[in-house]
Amino acid sequence: MQTTILDPSLTQTLAAAREPGLTLIIGNKNYSSWSMRPWVAMTAFGIPFQEVRVLLDQSDTATKIAEYSACGRVPVLLAGEITIWDSLAICEYLAEQFPDKHMWPQDVAARAMARCVCAEMHSGFTGLRTDMSMNIKAKLPGRGRTAAAQADIGRISEIWEECLSRFGHHQFLFGDFSIADAYFAPVVMRFRTYGVSLAPALNAYCERVQAHPAVARWIMEALAETEVAAKHDAELPD
Repeated sequence: MQTTILDPSLTQTLAAAREPGLTLIIGNKNYSSWSMRPWVAMTAFGIPFQEVRVLLDQSDTATKIAEYSACGRVPVLLAGEITIWDSLAICEYLAEQFPDKHMWPQDVAARAMARCVCAEMHSGFTGLRTDMSMNIKAKLPGRGRTAAAQADIGRISEIWEECLSRFGHHQFLFGDFSIADAYFAPVVMRFRTYGVSLAPALNAYCERVQAHPAVARWIMEALAETEVAAKHDAELPD
């Protein structure tokens, strides 16, 4: 996998990104939870891709992202002439293109459950997103515990407990690492940053996610970043 940070001249970078193969456009690894999801999935399942990182909260961030997608957000997956600009759509596309990777659980009931919890993560948990934003470098125990965020923590705990007990055999959510674990990996990062107390089985799950090679690599590269996104480092609610 090759990483590129965009420079002021985008024409050559954009042309390279449109070459055959897969290119994933992401934001800063320290902050961009949505970028983390498909990146971890692709890395975990050994899907080769080129990485292009667009720095967040810069004066030209929107212009740079617009070179790849009109939606104005990351991540974006470029697959030749195909553009996929939503994290869940990216994961679904990859699962279709690489069926031998078994990115979703193979059991029908488990696969349906996995899609449900990913969709819930994708569309919900606004309290957690707003009040406990992802910041891997930070240590903010006890911060951001609004009523909405606390309710989201409770619901996520319920999801994890059910998946691990019904399908996970106390390993990953559905036994083997899947898109669902990649989807909840940024939540694990948030729980680590904000010192969220969990039941022992859920703490153990978080430790397994953090130790997974793809997640561990993302964390390592996030910690190595030197850029600061002022908006994402803004004061959080007590």
